[in-house]
Amino acid sequence: MPDLQNPRVAVYLDFDNIVMSWYDRVHGRNSYSRDRQRIVEDPTVPEIAERLAAATVDVGAIIDYAASFGTLVLTRAYADWSQPVNADYRSQLVARAVDLVQLFPAAAYAKNGADIRLAVDTVEDMFRLPDLTHVVIVAGDSDYVPLAQRCKRLGRVVVGVGVAGSTAKSLAAACDEFTAYDTLPGVPRPETKKADASAPATRSRRKKPQDPAAGLLERAIRLETERADEEWVHLSAVKNLLKRMDPSFSEKEQGHRAFSDFVKAYPAVAELDESTNIVRVRLSPDR
Repeated sequence: MPDLQNPRVAVYLDFDNIVMSWYDRVHGRNSYSRDRQRIVEDPTVPEIAERLAAATVDVGAIIDYAASFGTLVLTRAYADWSQPVNADYRSQLVARAVDLVQLFPAAAYAKNGADIRLAVDTVEDMFRLPDLTHVVIVAGDSDYVPLAQRCKRLGRVVVGVGVAGSTAKSLAAACDEFTAYDTLPGVPRPETKKADASAPATRSRRKKPQDPAAGLLERAIRLETERADEEWVHLSAVKNLLKRMDPSFSEKEQGHRAFSDFVKAYPAVAELDESTNIVRVRLSPDR
């Protein structure tokens, strides 16, 4: 049986599903279906490009959430990567060591060709890698219910991630834990689509000057706080999670002697409690 004291995580993303679902969440129900032909023909048309930018999926938020459960052993994303709407994500995904699985839809407008391939790969991986403890399924279709049930029967903890309003209730019920993509740390909640479609993109542009290290620290603390269900969490746990999120991170390369010094450099993000032998950290009250 897998050792839950040494959690090892596999992540499977039905990428087409999450991109389409988030587009609908941002722009309104069935928006992707209405815009699909224009997206396929030329996604660089200003109006379409703006709508796509406003509905950009934060892949990092998903992967960092998965890392909060343990060491990421493998991460796969399934899509037709020749499509421009997906191709724009390739560099971002490769930078996070995600394996890109190429799918060739049998029909011109096949909505979700990932179901069978993703399910087969997942079951194969569970037998090939018996030490896997967690399976994270990023999708929303009820087609994945049998997969979630099979993973649970094989002794794995099943975590689902999907877009609110586009996820089948049966899939959420089949998982040990299910989280809406909308609620992940760093993902802005879309406003009711009465405002101009460019507004979310404008907000995104305003956030870009934020120090990446500060954003990484904030996300790590939020995830650990949610996991532990405590306001104050162990500094060592936050550091371990942050290193899983970004293995290249080094506080020394950031110019700090210790991780606690790194945290102290961002008082607007976090505050430390060093009154005991166990150093703890929490988000600053104004976050």
